[in-house]
Amino acid sequence: MPSSDVPMVGADEALEQLGSLSLRDHSMESVLQTVADLVTQVLPGEIEASISLLAGDRAVTSVFTGILALELDESQYGRGHGPCLHAASTGEVVEVTDARTEERWPDYARVAWERGSGSSLSVPLPIQEQVSGALNLYAREPHGFDAAARAAALRFAPYAAVAVSNMHAYESARSMAENLQAALESRAVIDQAKGILMERYKLTADQAFQTMAAVSMRRNRKVRDIAATLVRTGEFERDG
Repeated sequence: MPSSDVPMVGADEALEQLGSLSLRDHSMESVLQTVADLVTQVLPGEIEASISLLAGDRAVTSVFTGILALELDESQYGRGHGPCLHAASTGEVVEVTDARTEERWPDYARVAWERGSGSSLSVPLPIQEQVSGALNLYAREPHGFDAAARAAALRFAPYAAVAVSNMHAYESARSMAENLQAALESRAVIDQAKGILMERYKLTADQAFQTMAAVSMRRNRKVRDIAATLVRTGEFERDG
């Protein structure tokens, strides 16, 4: 059997695990995190995953498996364009096969390559008229996704879409907006913390984020928690 077929065996097992989840017993975030975690385990290579939600002109990363995925999502939100936003807004599967030669979003692609992603795959999540989303996969090397990997990602996406749709069915559009707003406020805290570090250590915005990311990984705490502590107390133990 060709090696490219191996991921699909793992995909069947992972999808069976997802299918056994009771949506009533899990939050939207926990289901989405399970989807993201499992898809990285199924696909070969060093993959990081995230799930973007888009409501109007607001975009937020609801879950992610690594700092690289969060950082590249955020890079696209800041620019207002990129593969994950295009997938979420158009319903099209978007693949960046080689960040070094990507011509659709050259400024984003340059940043992606510099930060360690050679290719990516964004699969749209058909949810509701008010909310759309994308399952985003980031590979370290160029050409990181073969036909089997793309097929596996397409099979995972509906589970994420169902989780968000289920939430939407139980809550009003206003409640959904409040949830997204809370996530955006979390990003605002990160931005505040970046500003503090930029002033304190004379860093660029990217360097400030990387500094928090390094502390996050060392302490095994979320970046937003590190940022909130810094903003609230002014305390920050810098690596190095």
